[in-house]
Amino acid sequence: MSSAEIIENRTFDEIAVGESASVTRILGERDIQLFALVSGDVNPAHLDAEFAAGDLFGRVIAHGLWGGGLISAVLGTELPGPGTIYLSQSLRFCRPVGLGDSITASVTVKEKRAEHEVILFDCRCINQDGKDVIIGEAEVRAPTEKVRRPRIALPDVQISDHDGYRKLIERTAGDKAVPTAVVHPCSAAAVTAAVNAAEAGLIRPQLVGPEARIRKAAEDAGKDISAFKVIDAPHSHAAAARAVDLVRSGEARLLMKGSLHTDELMSAVVCAATGLRTERRISHAYVMDVPGHPTPLIITDAAINIEPSLEDKADIIRNAIDLAHVMGIDEPKVAILSAVETVNPAIRSTLEAAALCKMADRGQISGGILDGPLAFDNAISEKAAMEKGIVSPVAGRAEILVVPNLEAGNMLAKQLTFLGGADAAGVVLGARVPIILTSRADSLRTSLASCAVAVLLARAAPKAAPGPFVHSA
Repeated sequence: MSSAEIIENRTFDEIAVGESASVTRILGERDIQLFALVSGDVNPAHLDAEFAAGDLFGRVIAHGLWGGGLISAVLGTELPGPGTIYLSQSLRFCRPVGLGDSITASVTVKEKRAEHEVILFDCRCINQDGKDVIIGEAEVRAPTEKVRRPRIALPDVQISDHDGYRKLIERTAGDKAVPTAVVHPCSAAAVTAAVNAAEAGLIRPQLVGPEARIRKAAEDAGKDISAFKVIDAPHSHAAAARAVDLVRSGEARLLMKGSLHTDELMSAVVCAATGLRTERRISHAYVMDVPGHPTPLIITDAAINIEPSLEDKADIIRNAIDLAHVMGIDEPKVAILSAVETVNPAIRSTLEAAALCKMADRGQISGGILDGPLAFDNAISEKAAMEKGIVSPVAGRAEILVVPNLEAGNMLAKQLTFLGGADAAGVVLGARVPIILTSRADSLRTSLASCAVAVLLARAAPKAAPGPFVHSA
């Protein structure tokens, strides 16, 4: 075992006055986030660049005790090392520490006291310019027995700052809230989702359903709905039909699912005579915020089309590309997924992937870059794509993942959610208006992201309407 893999202390008798030890660290954003997470100190001077720009130092700075933690690390791992007991610590903060600063923390033995094996250390943190950041003194009880042990490997830590969702919500700022028919909001969760979106300036709710039940749900949720229009409908089926009428009459530009089953809402949407069908196939898209992945992933279709045909998939892709455009992705990279990345006549999804790519080549699908078939790993991992020898502008960099069928999409989205810690905002595309699908399990952040995506689509609709009302099945 190498010396780097061993941690060894210095006993009281081995240590001499004047000895010193040090560690050097470069401050990164992740360090600040981890310190805030552990300590609970969410002072915006450390975490909010906009706030910090107008603060005393004009930039984001580290928590003061981040540097103090480096001093503790030297004492606990270097000098004296394992077995050291902290007795006291004084610190004076001389200068702020900003992102990218290289800080060297050092301790120097100032005095030894034989009684109780106490050592007094001078402590100092300096920056890359050699200027003092922290000075102080530490008093410790040094170990009397030798310790030599394998150095403990630290766990990998992933930080999800949900920056993708934050940017989505920020894109909706500066315009009026969108009138939205909220269908059958007869649970506390459904009312809360609608009120939160209204308070965020995203939607202007029209609450459609049994009025007494809606008001009772609002009371249970502790939410004030006095500012919102309540449209009485006797039951969930009637509420769905009435909400669709509000869209057809122009009184609402969004639909939002409340506490009814998705099938009930969609039955009213796809009704041949009175629904909201267009020339496009209706499809669902998840906008997934996956920890460790740099941008949101659009996964489609995991909720509506059970076994889509080639023609259906072409529309599913067109819908997803339109969604990516309003999210600010000018030319989204679309990976058409299968179990393998080569065309295999025995696997239908590989044949359809090849056909869809040829359709894109011929201009039948536009606005994005398509490639497929691709397996999930080489669609999102450049390393996996390189190992397979795949040369493609999409492989390893996909922003839209088109799944073979609903089963595959549903499993993929839920695996990312429950094993990968991802958030899943959902929206239905291809109807006359976007449809917000929220879940009781959604966090506030996810619910707002679903609304934000739909709002962006609704605002873009006058520029790129999905097509006229049609009455075919």
